[in-house]
Amino acid sequence: MPRNPLPAVGRALARRPLVMRAAPAIARLESLIRRLTKGRHGVLDIAGLPSIELTVAGRKTGVPRTVSLLYVPDGADTYLLVGSNWGRPEHPAWSANLAAAEFAELHSGGERFKVRVRRLTGEERAAAWQRAVDYWPGYLMEARLSRGREFRLFELTRI
Repeated sequence: MPRNPLPAVGRALARRPLVMRAAPAIARLESLIRRLTKGRHGVLDIAGLPSIELTVAGRKTGVPRTVSLLYVPDGADTYLLVGSNWGRPEHPAWSANLAAAEFAELHSGGERFKVRVRRLTGEERAAAWQRAVDYWPGYLMEARLSRGREFRLFELTRI
């Protein structure tokens, strides 16, 4: 079976600042595709990249909030999430909600499941950051664009 060339194309495009400027349009398209496919597919899936829908309670309201994200596979039941916010100077709202949560829910490939949330710090964060940029080199450009903001990095483990 032929290999899907789209992940390599996606990784190459992710290194370009133009992609960061297109982020709002990409996010709207992601939301539309997720809604039309009942959460089974998104823009990143079409490009052959791993994406999930994260649902976590709002830290102030407790109201569940859902967002589609690229994730870094980190073992059979572990997911790394990087709060890059497309290289913007501020942290993404979902990362503040996730930092306040012990548990969250993921939706991937039509399956929903609960995960334990752990924010990584120190040496654990440094090692996970290296795995994340090895997997998705675009995070390095986003880090430069953010003017030195240290991205929040989370490990989500399936329960």
